[in-house]
Amino acid sequence: MSLDPPGYILSLQNNIRARPISWEGAVRAKTITDADLKKIKAIDKVRKEQRKQTVEGDVSTYTTLLLGNHETKSIFESTAKRTDILNYMLVLTGDLMEDVPALTESLVNHPQPYKPFIPLLKQSNNAEDPIPLLTSAVLSSLLSHGLLAHPKSTPEIDEALPKLYSYIAALSNTSDSNLQDIAVQEYSALLRTSKSRQQFWKQRKETLGPLVDVLRNATGGKDNDSTLYSGTGSASTSIRSAAESNIKIGGGVGLQLLYHILLVIWQLSFEGRLVGQGLDEELDIIPLYTQLLRVSPKEKTTRLLLGTLYNLLSYNKTTLMPAALPAKLPAILKNLKTRHLNDEDLLEDLNKLSDMMDDYTSSQTTLGEYSAEVQSGHLRWSPPHKNADFWRENALKVIETD
Repeated sequence: MSLDPPGYILSLQNNIRARPISWEGAVRAKTITDADLKKIKAIDKVRKEQRKQTVEGDVSTYTTLLLGNHETKSIFESTAKRTDILNYMLVLTGDLMEDVPALTESLVNHPQPYKPFIPLLKQSNNAEDPIPLLTSAVLSSLLSHGLLAHPKSTPEIDEALPKLYSYIAALSNTSDSNLQDIAVQEYSALLRTSKSRQQFWKQRKETLGPLVDVLRNATGGKDNDSTLYSGTGSASTSIRSAAESNIKIGGGVGLQLLYHILLVIWQLSFEGRLVGQGLDEELDIIPLYTQLLRVSPKEKTTRLLLGTLYNLLSYNKTTLMPAALPAKLPAILKNLKTRHLNDEDLLEDLNKLSDMMDDYTSSQTTLGEYSAEVQSGHLRWSPPHKNADFWRENALKVIETD
């Protein structure tokens, strides 16, 4: 699943592409070699097809330019004190990886594909500094390809991934929604394998915590624009997409940021057996997601909420189902099924989740419902609490199972 690059990054990249660089001065200062300059000039400010043809004709040379080898330094290491060249080469590397798949394949198979980039993540403590930002964009793309190319992982991935996650986590923990959106899109690019999802979960206090805080803010939204209370609009896709960037829900959370965070947690939910119980015990995920279903502003956010709930509950019926009843998830699902919804994936997950909840609730006695509340830690003034007959019949059982 590919996402459009964050506008903040695109604007920064375009600005850097337009800046003049004194390449000859860098050669005179012996920052780069004459040979390096010729390689760069051959692909600098030329048509995309010409650039692709040039690089494909000499993939190993351009791999060495970017990553170095046992004899020569990477261009990023040799120009460490020239921020203008670093910025430009980071943007150029991103362009090359997007346009020349053969180069990307060569990069991820290099003995040390991430080594030149890791130090650049610590270039500055300023979250808006372009070098770490551009580095994280390149490194998240490179690691994403590396994870797919090496499913069993490598020592290089094991070293780079936690460090990149820590940098991205710092971005997500800022109050700037642009930086937050960059962070969650980079998370999403990385969470394509079981290995990367497991590492994300291992670092969950720094990676997942800030994202859940945003979701909690979002639950302060009103219901009147949610998919629970309105059908889909009739505006054209382009108009709707443009308008969505300005849609805010509870806590001033933007729709785009909400969607991308939900996408990240949906990807994580494919490790449901690993993460389900922790999400419940540490983050009360079932009540949170049930509340988010109430305020979900679009079908695409509702689809991710339902898909995540289904993944988590199907892996953890014993531990998570008891939290669903006091959260009133069955009632929310029933309400959703009365709405005019068009998304086929949403409808499929809604039906599967509803069937799962029906099977569970039909097997629950009143005592079972009470027990579910106790296990979930979310007691409410439900019928068992108010029914004298219930207590006469079950008081002894409650005491015995305490």
